[in-house]
Amino acid sequence: MKILNWFLVILGIFGLISVRMLEDKIFYDPFLEFFHRSNKNAAFPGFEWGTLIVSHFFRFALNLFFSAVIVQFIFKNKQWTIQAVVLMLIVFAITLTLYLYCLHTKFEIGYLFSFYMRRFVIQPLILLLIIPIFYYRKAILKRQKLS
Repeated sequence: MKILNWFLVILGIFGLISVRMLEDKIFYDPFLEFFHRSNKNAAFPGFEWGTLIVSHFFRFALNLFFSAVIVQFIFKNKQWTIQAVVLMLIVFAITLTLYLYCLHTKFEIGYLFSFYMRRFVIQPLILLLIIPIFYYRKAILKRQKLS
């Protein structure tokens, strides 16, 4: 059973890697090329608002699914998985709103700020915080049981 859990964690990680590797093929995002160039003075690309937003939601849904699989099969606790999903939803809602504002103002708020808001929207960075937090929580709970 332990092997199956780790296999599913690895499958979740490969899912996240696949989303990243296939981003230019399965998602609409004219800002991929814009941010890949290191020239901050490049022309702001034209884009379709609705298509971009739907694409970000689709990408988030895929990342959320694979992240939830990872959390569930590392910690084997449905309540923690639900908490992780809720936390990821909250972070996505906040960062997407900020990123859309950045797009609306054509990055007047700052290039780097816009770049990092986009990172939080399109990549599951919050997972890198959730896993250590949950490991710490698990250690605290274990210590409390021993006391």
